[in-house]
Amino acid sequence: MWTWWEACLVLCPAAALGGAINSIAGGGTLITFPALMLVLGNAPGAAIVANATNTVALCPGSVTGTWAYRRELNQILDWARWLAIPSIVGGVVGSLIVVWSPESSFKAMVPWLIGLATVLFILQPKLVRASPAGQDFSSRSAEYRWIVFALQLLIGIYGGYFGAGIGILMLSSLSMLHIGNIHHVNGLKTILASLINGVSVVIFVWQGVVDWRYAVPMIVSAMIGGWAGAAWARTLNKQLVRRVVIGIGLVLTTWYFTREFLL
Repeated sequence: MWTWWEACLVLCPAAALGGAINSIAGGGTLITFPALMLVLGNAPGAAIVANATNTVALCPGSVTGTWAYRRELNQILDWARWLAIPSIVGGVVGSLIVVWSPESSFKAMVPWLIGLATVLFILQPKLVRASPAGQDFSSRSAEYRWIVFALQLLIGIYGGYFGAGIGILMLSSLSMLHIGNIHHVNGLKTILASLINGVSVVIFVWQGVVDWRYAVPMIVSAMIGGWAGAAWARTLNKQLVRRVVIGIGLVLTTWYFTREFLL
């Protein structure tokens, strides 16, 4: 049984590292979620509480990230309003699936979810395509709007359920719209991720599955880590950070699959 101080000695550095990684390359959940699983152990409902607490801990970082893209967002408000609908609906649906389904179902999915997130990070360079500049609200954008709407609904459901890698999925799907340069796409991705995470937080708090003993110190640590990561982003090698995240993901995937099926 962990004391609060012992737990914080594990969770606060994990949250700070996760926040920093999110601001540099994404993938912070691959650090923070396993740390919460370690601390909470095998108590009834621990996996769902870990997932909910992780979402609450990392959500403020995604919300504050929208401020950095405020200029670009002013130019794509129509798209933000349009895609806010599937983001919110999907986030609600995914979160409700987590809290209303048996915990055994979610625990069985954990190895697959971490494995999927790891694969997404491995494939990131191929999935993410920068949109050509100067094609804002083009006819080609209109052609793909319903396809992207449907994809965003699916991403929202996945984000509400677990969420690791939604940024990569959105960068890939939003690039189909050709709404501007990569900063416009990043700005739209950031605000949509904030909506998905935000409604998930509301659902998890409403259902009482957040462990606030750990959520509050993790929020503070993640925000500090996110600020530090943003400050160091220009000096750090993003490809190296990505490789570290992928390495951690591969180890965790192997561990969870081994524990689930062999132990």
